[in-house]
Amino acid sequence: MHMTTPIARLDVEQAEARIAWVTQARCREVDPDQLFVRGAAQRKAATICRHCPVLMQCGADALDNRVEFGVWGGMTERQRRALLKQHPEVESWSDFFESQRHHQPAM
Repeated sequence: MHMTTPIARLDVEQAEARIAWVTQARCREVDPDQLFVRGAAQRKAATICRHCPVLMQCGADALDNRVEFGVWGGMTERQRRALLKQHPEVESWSDFFESQRHHQPAM
């Protein structure tokens, strides 16, 4: 008999949630070499993300997992490093982005 621990169940739930947003990403059909570029080419690569429906989830995932390379969530490596440095207290970037979204003034 196989018992599922709360940690294993959480890992499965996190994996399922990640798969759900990844399948909606605009870049899923883009050559990965276009997203894993260096320097100024990263800003051009980030334009692929511009109208992506899962921009926030992608960026939060990259920040939560300290992904160092490539463009994720429309952010370059430098932009992600800056956010991590500016906000070392953040434990969940998804929660952080959601709270920021609610604090933006309406136009």
